[in-house]
Amino acid sequence: MMLAFTLATVAIASASGPSQGLVDMLLEYLQIRYPQQSFSGDVLYVSIHRQALFHVRSGQLQRMYPVATAKAGLGGRDGSWRTPTGLHRVSEKYGDGVPALGIFRDRVFTGQFADPDFAGVDKDWITSRVLWLDGLEPGVNQGGNVDSHARYIYIHGTANEKSVGTASSMGCVRMRNADVIDLYEQVPVGALVVILDN
Repeated sequence: MMLAFTLATVAIASASGPSQGLVDMLLEYLQIRYPQQSFSGDVLYVSIHRQALFHVRSGQLQRMYPVATAKAGLGGRDGSWRTPTGLHRVSEKYGDGVPALGIFRDRVFTGQFADPDFAGVDKDWITSRVLWLDGLEPGVNQGGNVDSHARYIYIHGTANEKSVGTASSMGCVRMRNADVIDLYEQVPVGALVVILDN
């Protein structure tokens, strides 16, 4: 029987962000849901409901960042423009030394920079850093037409920082440029990422 993971019973500290109780509940859920997996290192928890990413290391909350997940909602199917759920890992990282707001195409820095006050049509530019996700759940986010890696699902910077905090991406997890640079420096390849609809 799967443990239902809900944040309703977790105390939230108003100014300082979520309490350690949130992290404890998350880790308890993950250990029950994925009993063969160790969660002792770096874990990134993406909360769709909160549009937030929580960086947990060795069971302790390091930082919470606002994010933007898909405008179309949740889903793993290729071509759906949705954010996949479930357990992933960071398979590759791109962007060492690239200045903030540097624009990527196919994970390569183009030499161009985005306007930080971008206010026009959202071009879905990928900026600053890229953490490429690999799904770990066959049939959910791995293999066939639901493969997160084959769908190019990233955690990345965005030129449209005003979109962060809302469901507005094309499937990836968008972050503010300073935040994704900070996260990139903290998180190794292989770090676990769980995306949950709560």
